[in-house]
Amino acid sequence: MRAARRIVVKVGSSLVTNDGRGLDERAIGEWCRQLAALAGEGREVIMVSSGAIAEGMKRLGWATRPHQLHELQAAAAVGQMGLAQMYESKLRQNGMGSAQVLLTHADLADRERYLNARTTLLTLLGLRVLPVINENDTVVNDEIKFGDNDTLGALVANLVEADVLVILTDQKGLYTADPRKDPSAAFVHEARAGDPALEAMAGGAGSSLGKGGMITKILAARRAAGSGASTVIAWGREPDALLRLFAGEAIGTLLVAPTQKSQARKRWMADHLQLRGAVMVDEGAAAKLRQEGKSLLPIGMVAVEGDFSRGDVIAVRDPSGAEVARGLANYASAEARLLCRKPSADIERLLGYVAEPEMIHRTNLVVTR
Repeated sequence: MRAARRIVVKVGSSLVTNDGRGLDERAIGEWCRQLAALAGEGREVIMVSSGAIAEGMKRLGWATRPHQLHELQAAAAVGQMGLAQMYESKLRQNGMGSAQVLLTHADLADRERYLNARTTLLTLLGLRVLPVINENDTVVNDEIKFGDNDTLGALVANLVEADVLVILTDQKGLYTADPRKDPSAAFVHEARAGDPALEAMAGGAGSSLGKGGMITKILAARRAAGSGASTVIAWGREPDALLRLFAGEAIGTLLVAPTQKSQARKRWMADHLQLRGAVMVDEGAAAKLRQEGKSLLPIGMVAVEGDFSRGDVIAVRDPSGAEVARGLANYASAEARLLCRKPSADIERLLGYVAEPEMIHRTNLVVTR
């Protein structure tokens, strides 16, 4: 925890809204103070916050969560106003800029939108602006019906390659059984993310306000571990929980990712994505990729195969046709054909814009031969 540089923190509806009584100004202020302090230590922090629907219900005078999708959408639209305003105010008081980012699962499933979201978030972090992320419940039906922000927190952790995902909840952490029903339930201090035994321990949703429960947190930890991020599940009202956690104190349940970030990323790139096309490169570019771990620049490309979009996984082939590497394309195939044998300085002149100076950046590339 002490070494973690990029952190995603997710907080649930019952905490944000004080069990539905309206936005908890004091609690949100405390989290914002801690997040700003972590940023002051040189860490990059992102908040994934539930609470829009619950706050909207309070503002509309609804005592129970509605079932009709159009009513849930209306509540989300009303509540999002107050949620964003509260975070902006509390972060500004602690010297931090803030930005509201509304995402859907579809944004993170589409590779081009995935890259756009990633670039935006990393740019905000570079500007010392703290992104506050929520699902775009107002416009996407299935996000309200099936989505939960534990899953979104894991997806964001993967998106930005976070070191740690922290899920703040109304429980101290994970128990071997539901402690509200089984007095013999033992607290789980540490376990391996993805262990099937963890799912058997988790119960259903514990609140009428949110859609999640401990099971969604266990599944989120497993998903985050796929990119090498460990997960902590902790009580959101623990005093200075975030500061103490990243000072090295054992708080909550730590679910350790079984693979290191770099190993997980290489395995993901090499084994789990279908190739949509290829670029042929000259011997010089192939040697730089193989021997020096460089990015692929347009000037080293000699031909383009297939029909692919920005963000698709493509192969890089040497003059003999052998695969040298594979990675995420920064430009679509039609654009790549225009860039072959051209210096990066000419990209804007040829395309009218510049996404990246590289065709494939080295962090999105794995050498295969």
